[in-house]
Formats: sequence, structure tokens, C-alpha cells
Amino acid sequence: MMSSQAWTDVENDLIVADYFAMLAEDVAGHPYNKAEHRRQLLPRLNDRSDGSVEFKHQNISAVLKGLGEVWITGYKPAFNFQTSLVDAVARWLVINPGWTHRTLSSRPVDGMAEAAQLWVGPAPTLTNQPSPDELEQMLHIAKKFDVAARDGRNRALGKAGEERVLKHERNTLTAAGREDLAQQIRWVSEEEGDGAGYDIASFDADGRQRLIEVKTTNGWERTPFHISRNELAVADERREEWCLFRLWNFARTPKAFELRPPLDAYVSLTATSFQASIH
Repeated sequence: MMSSQAWTDVENDLIVADYFAMLAEDVAGHPYNKAEHRRQLLPRLNDRSDGSVEFKHQNISAVLKGLGEVWITGYKPAFNFQTSLVDAVARWLVINPGWTHRTLSSRPVDGMAEAAQLWVGPAPTLTNQPSPDELEQMLHIAKKFDVAARDGRNRALGKAGEERVLKHERNTLTAAGREDLAQQIRWVSEEEGDGAGYDIASFDADGRQRLIEVKTTNGWERTPFHISRNELAVADERREEWCLFRLWNFARTPKAFELRPPLDAYVSLTATSFQASIH
């Protein structure tokens, strides 16, 4: 008879490690055998069935979605998972700090270096959000582990995202017959640092200035992001020129949407730190 007991920390750590082994191959575009992974894992677990292991894989996908990470697309996220599973995934990520860098360096290139325009779609809205229970779980995980701050601190991810948007802008203008403008685009954050309140100075095809702040994540389109007071100030001062370019699903096939001021029409802004002055 198969076990119906709650999964132990040891079991969770085992299946999470095996999941990431498959995920590394999946992101890199390498073949792997899910059934063989499962066959080797089952004897190390407490009398679990194939079905329970498969469902736990789906739970791990859901946890990774909440953490703003890439997941195995063949394991559709399944919700209502144990908190202990979230902790197990978080433990693995702490023990393997190079994971995000690995997803950047091992993903298939397939023309990415010279890719044409990105897919830029509509921003998430109330009409296309997931079920309230799913959204609540995802945002709870993201807040608990401060996914927005982690993405913001990941300079390799941020730089790769900006470079990708830079190529997108140049290709878009070139395709519109404005190679003259394409050659004038500046990567401001790389040339001058992060103080400008935007990362890229580009143009619309009619020559109007386009000031782009890039926010990149490997996660889904609703992964929270950090925005600085200075970025908000510049967005307010230069509303006609400034836009936030949200790049998501970056480890696989990057997609994007744009937000224009006022940002509070699209997002909820939550203060996460305060400046303290001695009085």
C-alpha cells in the first residue's frame, strides 16, 4: 500500500534536487527521460506512487512560479502545496547560488544574439489574472522571499535583459527604415551608471525620445519588481518619454510588455524601506 503520509523534509529535498537536475537539461534544450528520473527516485522515497511523484513535480513548478523562477513546462503548476515544499525549494536555491547565472549561460542561443524584435504584448490586467487562490499563493511566496529584490540585485540578469532590449530597439527602428535613429540609441546605465532613472535612451520611429527602464525576470509576467524613488520621479517628470519595459520568461523565450506613467494605474506600489534621519 502506498504511503498517504505528509512528505518529509528529506523526501522534499530529494525530489526538489531531482527536479532541478531535469530543469537544468530542460532549459539548456538537452533531452532527458522523466520516467527514468522517476524510476531512480522512487526507491529513495517512502512508498510513494508514480502519481504522487508526478503531482509533487507539478507542485514544485507552482512554487518556482511564485519564486519568479523558470520551471519545467511539461509539469503544469499545481497549487495548494505544503509550506514545507516551498522551504525545500528555497533551501536548494540557497545551496546553489549560481542557478540563475546557469540559466543565463546554458539556454539555447538559436539566434538570440541577433534576434529580431521581441514579442511585446499587453500588460496583465484584472481581466486576465489567474484565480484569486492561485494569485494569492504566488504573491505570498514572492513577498516572503522578496523575489523583486533578488531580481533587482542580480546584475547579470539585469544587464542581459538591458542588452536584449537594446537589440530589440535597434532592430525595431532599422525595420522601420530609421537606421539613423538606431545608431543613436544609447545604453545609458552601462555608459553612465544607474542614476538617470532609465536604462536606455531610444526613439520612436517618428523621432520622439523614448526613455526605457528595463525590469527583467526569469519568472512569469506577474512576478513583482522593484522600482526606485528616482525612477518613479523621472517617470513622473518625463511622462511623455518614459516607459517601463517588463521583460519576463527570460531564461526561455523572452516576452515583454510596456507600462507608461502613471504607473499606479497598473501596479500597486508598496514601500519596502525608509530613509531614517536622526532627530
